[in-house]
Amino acid sequence: MSPLSHPFDAVIFDMDGTLLDTEAVFKAIVYEVCTEMGFEMTDLVHGRMVGSSHEATAALLLENFGAHFPYEMFDDKCRASMKIRMADAVPVKPGAVELVTALRELDIPLAVATSSRANHALGHLEAAGVIGFFDTIVTRDDVINPKPHPEPYLTAARRLKVDPVHCVAFEDSVSGVRAAHAAGMRTVMVPDLVAPSDDVAALCVAVLESMAHAHEHLVSAPRSANGFQEHLQVKSRG
Repeated sequence: MSPLSHPFDAVIFDMDGTLLDTEAVFKAIVYEVCTEMGFEMTDLVHGRMVGSSHEATAALLLENFGAHFPYEMFDDKCRASMKIRMADAVPVKPGAVELVTALRELDIPLAVATSSRANHALGHLEAAGVIGFFDTIVTRDDVINPKPHPEPYLTAARRLKVDPVHCVAFEDSVSGVRAAHAAGMRTVMVPDLVAPSDDVAALCVAVLESMAHAHEHLVSAPRSANGFQEHLQVKSRG
């Protein structure tokens, strides 16, 4: 039986790299901007950036490139380039729309918990055509402590009025997995650019190849709230 085939009350999703297929685009931008500014980005440093907050990324780059690294310029250039590249459409990860659609049809409360700022998060979710699926969206602007602190996920659960231990969380990054696990949620990792180490995989109830595979793991998973025993009929479409 799938480790997800147990009662749950809500599902909370990370955004970039989990719902939205934006991390590969942003990686290319990071390398281009660093080269333009005379710095050499590496896969090791970039891998540590994935899923990090604005503050954590700034500290990481200053640590690696020195105190003279012009982070604000770097950030402005990256944001401007991302805005241009996402102007026509924001791509969605395979299986994501099918999964949130199926969960919404079953009246499962849904949320997003992201380390991105509100203007970025709301703009991208709207451009991707998925913002209407979610009951609440928790951004960096809504919390004091970003991931890997559990506050983003705990805030989402509180807004949904559900117990965190009855939530399933989908994440693609190490910091996100640590945040969701620390919040007490059943954490599913769907790796995007960074594969999990053994210790990170151990924090998850499942590590899936794609969001499309989540359908298989949610078949016949009963809801728990108020003693409901209805069985989900979420069929795999991938």
